[in-house]
Amino acid sequence: MDSNLVFVNSNKGNGRSKTMKEQNGSAEYQDIDFLHEIGKRISADPLHKVLARIVQFVSALVKCDSCLVYILEGRELVLRASKNPHSEVVGHLTLRMGQGITGWVGEHKKPVAITRKAYMDPRFESFSELPEDRFEAFLSVPILCRDKLVGVINVQHREFHIHSQKDIQLISTIGFLVGAEIEMARLEEENWKLSRELQTSKLIEKARGILQRDMQLDEAKAEQALQDQSRQSRKSMKEIAEAILLSDKIKHAPDPA
Repeated sequence: MDSNLVFVNSNKGNGRSKTMKEQNGSAEYQDIDFLHEIGKRISADPLHKVLARIVQFVSALVKCDSCLVYILEGRELVLRASKNPHSEVVGHLTLRMGQGITGWVGEHKKPVAITRKAYMDPRFESFSELPEDRFEAFLSVPILCRDKLVGVINVQHREFHIHSQKDIQLISTIGFLVGAEIEMARLEEENWKLSRELQTSKLIEKARGILQRDMQLDEAKAEQALQDQSRQSRKSMKEIAEAILLSDKIKHAPDPA
């Protein structure tokens, strides 16, 4: 076919029609703009927003019926974002490396594209919580950061669908673009959790010291007293520790003049 085959141009303002070559060039620029927009909008977002934007961008790119994002945590891939609402499984559904098509993609760091009857693939593993498992077409692409696996993007269509090489390359590029951002956001979230845990540990340690001092208990019995109070009151150890610290502060506050 002649690469300069003429198509009717919907933009009548310039008085000429576009060639196929020009249309292809225009589409390529749109793809570049699209990827640039991803990098610009995702940077500096917290992890849940980064993942939500990935789902948004990929869904707009391939017009899919489902988009799922799994993040590698330890040796497991955890479902962290979904185009369709799955509040009961997002954050809870986990896959071992090598388990199902998603686990295979994570283990081998290679994309898998299946046009029909994805559920018949020998690597496939069904989850009753995900109705998408009965969809026909399945595309799974690794998210990488310096060749290190960060997660997996899954795209599904209800009906037969051919995933073009261009779509696979674009989603892979999205994976490369956001891989470092996801890893950074994940590490920041982990650091935040560790900081919270450290603060809680210090509060509990102070509360335990107060019980040891005021009730003449050894460390083990003071710890047990905190645990018993937490269980009986159905409050966290942190809440019990904060209450003990507040009570001690009030008790030792100077009398008003």
